[in-house]
Amino acid sequence: MSDTLAPETIDPRALRDCCGSFATGVTVITTRTPEGDHGTTVSAFMSVSLDPPLIAISLDRRSKMLDKLRVSGRYAVSVLSGHMRAHALHFSGRRDETLQNLFLEHDGLPVLREAAALLVADVVQQVDAGDHVIVLGQVRHLDRDPEAAPLLVHAGQFGQLASDLSR
Repeated sequence: MSDTLAPETIDPRALRDCCGSFATGVTVITTRTPEGDHGTTVSAFMSVSLDPPLIAISLDRRSKMLDKLRVSGRYAVSVLSGHMRAHALHFSGRRDETLQNLFLEHDGLPVLREAAALLVADVVQQVDAGDHVIVLGQVRHLDRDPEAAPLLVHAGQFGQLASDLSR
């Protein structure tokens, strides 16, 4: 391991690559505004508290989704199943017109069909964090498919758990 560096000398790309060493799940965050339904791919999702039931997502402060969440005050998290790589790419800006009939509705918000898990939350707090905003949500609805294998991302590449590859 290298020596400790002063914060101002940390290269943003090096930080992104280093954090990319942490394998994580992939989610699509959705909301509904008077303009319609909106979604974006996010890997920065976590459970925060069981009592009260809180979750958090982290969004770039320049993201269109942040503005949409501020209008709606609510969001849904669809935890992607292993076979949903095309969905992750679609909602990260690489449109795939072959994807049709993507959404179900839960508690008044769009969620992705065939997701491994679903959470619907009301925004309860926003925390400025550098070039991102952490959006805390109180969970109002949840559901999961206990048989679904998650889609993972590591070092910018999609994958699955080794036990899921044999299915």
